[in-house]
Amino acid sequence: MNGGQAALELRGVWKEFVKGDRRVEAVQGIDLDIPPHSFTAILGPSGCGKSTLLNMVAGFDAPTRGEVRANGAPVSSPSPKRAVVFQEPALFPWYSVYENVVFGPKTQGRSAQTYRPLAERIIEQVGLKGFASHYPAELSGGMKQRVGIARVLAMQPELLLMDEPFGSLDAQTRTLMQELLLAVWERHQQTVLFITHDIEEALLLADTVYVMTARPGRIKKRIAVELARPRTIEATTSPVFNALKREVLALIREESVRADAETALE
Repeated sequence: MNGGQAALELRGVWKEFVKGDRRVEAVQGIDLDIPPHSFTAILGPSGCGKSTLLNMVAGFDAPTRGEVRANGAPVSSPSPKRAVVFQEPALFPWYSVYENVVFGPKTQGRSAQTYRPLAERIIEQVGLKGFASHYPAELSGGMKQRVGIARVLAMQPELLLMDEPFGSLDAQTRTLMQELLLAVWERHQQTVLFITHDIEEALLLADTVYVMTARPGRIKKRIAVELARPRTIEATTSPVFNALKREVLALIREESVRADAETALE
């Protein structure tokens, strides 16, 4: 990409859902500009519309108002250029690790000479060398999520969308997966939009963190994460990291208190 064009732009994005006889505003007036090859995290209290936002970027859902553009083109439907990693990897249980990873490139009509070496390289990069012939039932939760990440990287998307991908993992495995993602992102440099409710995770991984308000979700604050790359888990012990964490904790607490007060008045 050139000319300074954003990899992802959201302009005046609102999303409403109809529930019975009432309308529920999920997100309200979202404006975002995400540069190419950057790692951006969206953080906020539960129910603030983070996943709704990602679904609109993925093309699974359409804004009620406003526009989403990826690399200058309006988003109107799903595309392999915008690959999604969900909390549950949803692998094909009848396919091996290798077959799951190459499924996307094969369905796109790419030749085996193109996708085979790429898939083998990515399988090694995500720490699954020696497991290519294994099936999902033989893998741990963390290993399955590694396959999920490898599967989307093999599609070589322009945008990598991650919806709380480590949310169902235990704490130790989650830390290992965060370190893995940092290492893999350094190699591939795809534009990443990462949804999480974990403050430390957002600050460890991202260049920029957008903190959302409680529902209806709006952008409360944009925070630049000025920590050197490449990063490791040790970054979480630095004074800069801890200062950012205190700032974000205060923002999230403020929104949670406000949401509780509004709920009590209903």
